[in-house]
Amino acid sequence: MAEGQDRLRVDMHLHTARSFDCLSDPVAVVETALARGLDRICVTDHNHLSTALALHERYPDRVIAGEEVKTAEGVDVIGLFLTEHIPAGTGAEETCRRIHAQGGIVYVPHPFAPGKGGDGRVLEVIEEHVDALEGFNARLHVQALNDRAVAWAAGRRVPLGAGSDAHTLREVGRAYVEVPPFEMTADSFLEALRSGSVRGRFSSWAVHAASTWAKARKRLPGAPNGEVR
Repeated sequence: MAEGQDRLRVDMHLHTARSFDCLSDPVAVVETALARGLDRICVTDHNHLSTALALHERYPDRVIAGEEVKTAEGVDVIGLFLTEHIPAGTGAEETCRRIHAQGGIVYVPHPFAPGKGGDGRVLEVIEEHVDALEGFNARLHVQALNDRAVAWAAGRRVPLGAGSDAHTLREVGRAYVEVPPFEMTADSFLEALRSGSVRGRFSSWAVHAASTWAKARKRLPGAPNGEVR
């Protein structure tokens, strides 16, 4: 944090090569984030936690370990400040319970997106478990989907987060939340989010082509696997 700065910038949703649709070197993700003025990042690979934990160990004051879990309902739920992996296919309510059992934060990304967000349907099931909601996702491209999330959270006094959902280095930092300084604990971060401000701009549509290529590349020999070197 720069001298005199009283707010921290946190990109709360991004990926490394540990995800099936991303080729980004994990250390490069962190270094890119810091170079772009982010103070902390939440590493949230699809259905994997190991790389996020390794990065947190290397950058304990910069990286929050998380996982984007594809639940049995086909909807994504992110756990932050995790220490144990939650398998894909776990039910949404059970996923939330396992996150809280670890002392983590239940953070719901792109809740009103078709498919991965379930158009909001799972929110009715897990509402009582939700700690924070993604108010801006830089990959959605349709502002109305972000607006619905903001409105849902406001009606329930749920704090908002924001994330680039970066699957390439170019996207890192496209969206973030500005919050007061906080300790690297779930309770402290959640309290900071209550005074947070969402910031972001949409990434290019071309980022989806990059993810499609990453999926194909992962099927070939020698593809990056997200190991922290």
